[in-house]
Amino acid sequence: MKMLSLAIALSTVLSATLGANTAQANPARDAIVAAFAAQAKAENPSFAGFSAAAGNTLFNSTHSGGKPDTPSCTSCHGTTPFATGETRAGKVIEPMAVSKNPGRYTDTEKVDKWFFRNCRSVLGRECTAQEKGDYLTYMISQ
Repeated sequence: MKMLSLAIALSTVLSATLGANTAQANPARDAIVAAFAAQAKAENPSFAGFSAAAGNTLFNSTHSGGKPDTPSCTSCHGTTPFATGETRAGKVIEPMAVSKNPGRYTDTEKVDKWFFRNCRSVLGRECTAQEKGDYLTYMISQ
C-alpha cells in the first residue's frame, strides 16, 4: 500500500512538473527565440546558446548608457518578473514571467517593438541578438 501511495505521489509530482513546462512551451515563442539564435550565430560564429543567468543579469543590472530615469529594466518592470510594473506615465505593465503571463513573447512584432524601445531607453542602444535571447530565455524560465 505504501509503494502504491508513493508511486501515485511521484506520478502526481512528475505530471505537475511536466505540465508546468508544457504550459510554457509555445510554437510562436519558440520561433522567436530560434530567430534570435540564428541571428546570434550569424553575429558570432562561436555562439553556443542563450543563458537564463545572463538574462537575469541583464534584467536586474543598472546601466549607464540609456535615459537617466530608466537605468534598468526593473525601473518600470519591477524587481521581480512575477509582479506587475508601471510605466513612467503610470500605465500598468503585466508580469514579464511567462508563468504569470503565458501570452507574453508570442507576437514577433510586439517583441521587436518593445526590445527596440526598451533597449534604447535602458542601454542607450539596440540589444544584440544574444541579449534578446538571454532575456527571453530567462523570462521563459520564470
